[in-house]
Order: sequence, then C-alpha cells, then structure tokens
Amino acid sequence: MTDAKKLFIKTYGCQMNVYDSERMVEAMGADGYVTTDVIGDADMVLINTCHIREKASDKLFSDLGRLRPLKAAKPGLKIGVAGCVAQAEGAEILRRAPQVDVVVGPQSYHRLPQMVRAKGQVVDTDFPAEDKFDHLPQGRGAKGPTAFLTVQEGCDKFCAFCVVPYTRGAEVSRPPVRLLSEADALVARGVREITLLGQNVNAYHGDGWTLARLIRALAAIPGLQRIRYMTSHPNDMEDDLIAAHGDLPQLMPYLHLPVQSGSDRILKAMNRKHTRDDYLRLIDRIRTVRPDILFSSDFIVGFPGETDTDFAATLDLIDRVGYGAAYSFRYSARPGTPAAEKPDVAADVADARLQVLQAALTRQQRAAQDAMIGREVGVLYEKAGRQPVGKSDHLQAVHVDDPSGRVGELVRVRILASSTNSLAGVRIS
Repeated sequence: MTDAKKLFIKTYGCQMNVYDSERMVEAMGADGYVTTDVIGDADMVLINTCHIREKASDKLFSDLGRLRPLKAAKPGLKIGVAGCVAQAEGAEILRRAPQVDVVVGPQSYHRLPQMVRAKGQVVDTDFPAEDKFDHLPQGRGAKGPTAFLTVQEGCDKFCAFCVVPYTRGAEVSRPPVRLLSEADALVARGVREITLLGQNVNAYHGDGWTLARLIRALAAIPGLQRIRYMTSHPNDMEDDLIAAHGDLPQLMPYLHLPVQSGSDRILKAMNRKHTRDDYLRLIDRIRTVRPDILFSSDFIVGFPGETDTDFAATLDLIDRVGYGAAYSFRYSARPGTPAAEKPDVAADVADARLQVLQAALTRQQRAAQDAMIGREVGVLYEKAGRQPVGKSDHLQAVHVDDPSGRVGELVRVRILASSTNSLAGVRIS
C-alpha cells in the first residue's frame, strides 16, 4: 500500500474562503490526499486567496516566491492558487509565477482533482452552469461543534469599491432542501452551531424562500442549538428576518451589519443605496425585537473624496450605534472597480483617520466586554481542558472554570472578568 499524497493548504480572507478550503480538502481527499501542516512534506500546496484588499494579492505573490525553491528541490510538487485572486488575475499569476500548476476560481473548485491530475498548467476561472455543490463529496465530516454552511454566493449590489460581483459573480442561492439535508448531516456528526454564509447572505432566495424561512426550518432540526448568519447588507434586512431575531431562541443575538461610512455623501459615492438614517433606523428596529443584540460592522476610511466632515459623520454614527466589534480598513483601490478611477485621499491623512477610528471602536468593544461582567450567558465549548473555551451567545470568546467541561456542551456561565478580546467566568449549569 502506497502512502497517501499530502496536501498543504493556506487560506486568506473571509469565512466563505474557510468553508471553500474545507470543501476543497474534501474534494482532494476523495482523490487520495490527506492534509499536512508541514509544507515541506506536501505533494501539493494550495493557496486559497482573497482579493478584497491589495495586500492580499501581495501576500500571494510573496508566498509563491517562497515556494519557488521548494518546487525546484521537489519537481513533482504541484502548486495551486484558488479563490478570488485566481479568478481576477489568473493570467498574471502564471506570468509572474510560472511555477504554479493550477489556477482555479471560486466557482470551479469542484473540478480541482481533475485539474491536478492534468499535465502542464491548467486554468479554470469560468462561471460554470452546473452547481459546484452537486459535484463535491457529500460525506462531509465535522471537526467540532460549530460549522459553516454556504447558502448564497455572489452579489448584485456593485458597491463602487468591491470586486466581489466580478470574482464571485451574480447572486445565486442554494436550494433549501439541499441545505436542510446538509445541516441534518452536520448535526448528526455533532455540530451544535451553524453559521450561514453568503457574500450577501440576507438576499437569500433559494426556491422562493427567504433567509428567515430557511432559518426557521433550520431551527426545527433537533439538536441544532445555535444559528448565526453573515455577511448582511442593510437593504436586505426584511421584516420577517427582523422578526426572527425576536422569535427564535436558536438565532443568536449577534449581527454583522456592514455600513462602511457614516456620511451620506460617501455612502452615495460608494453606491451603497442606503443613507445613514436608513441604517440607524434599522438598528433601532432590530434592537426593539432583540434588546440584547450585539452589532459588528465594517468601515472603510479614506474612500476617495472623504473629507474631515465625512469622517466626523462616521465617528458620530459609531457613537450612536455602540458596536461590540468591528473591522476597519484604509481604502484599497481594486482594479476594475468604479472607485479605482478616483483620486485617493492622502495616505497620511487616511492613516491618521484609521488610527482614530480604530481607537474609538476598541473603546466600544472593551465597554461591551466589561458590560458582560455579572451576566449569565450561554457558552458552547469548542476546546476542553481545566478551563474550557467557547463562544458566548454574542460571539465573545469565554474561558470557563469547569474542569469537567466537554467539547460540544452548551452551558450557562456567569461572567466574572473581561479583557479586550475575551471573557472569563464560572459554569453555573
């Protein structure tokens, strides 16, 4: 019996890329590969990329440069690039890194095993008519009590700064029957929390279902104790989804709702198609049905044309909402997007604004953490030990004084202490 071939995989970007990497591992596993954490042992190295920001592309080419000596020393080594940079820059990847054997886009990775077996360099960045999920292995295993489940891909919003509509394509929703079947299988393997993923997840419309209807059906699965979803667009938060936050105990009180800017002028330039007041009213509506909900968001600083007044409006919005977490970035022009043709804000100005913004968000995150002291929360254990670690209802990391705790247990915990990035508590039931 020959030894199994070994796959080393590195993933950049969002949770959807993590999910895609898991599925590619399964696809390659069906073709005789096992994963390795030692790159020097690999028969194939696969880099799953993100194209949202310029630095992600730079990291890819740095990685590929470091792989050149390994390829020279191990001629049989296969090198693959997957994901959104592959989709957007396939020809450039092969030009700059001829050691690459396979370039595959995010909609074609079900074909990866055949591409790896082929001779010479292979590129597949099509948007195939067939559903890739129909061609992927169905015996998906669970590695812990939490799992991602992609329900929707692509985006039709065409924000001026975003490459997703070009790299992931138009909005497509998976059939609810398939999703419920996959969720059933995950729960049967020990999963207790599922996070529904999509580039614009609350635009889900599979077979005429809304995301709220899908969540209600998932909540009826025995053993599925927690449901989350991300990432959402404010314009697709319909009444039935808002109501679900008040009706369903399985739907966790945490919502990632990107806004990007607090300035109406910048929101219009970004083609966001909502105003700051639209967003603030939406926040109020959701809090009315679920007062304990914790919000996170995305912010872009230094978008072309942003003035001090625009930036002040963003800081004001942050103060009015009070976020428990947030992701903030300096604007990065992506080739092919409308905003890329506009003059940049001076780098030193954008950097200074980002520091101010991140300091404000850090203060809010710490305040949200401190406000949990004395409260009782649910914690789903993801790691065991003398102090098991898991996530609270609000997606905060919690270290629990519970030496007998087991992975997969959902317990009640009283929070005793907080830090910027985690909480500490004791199990009470």
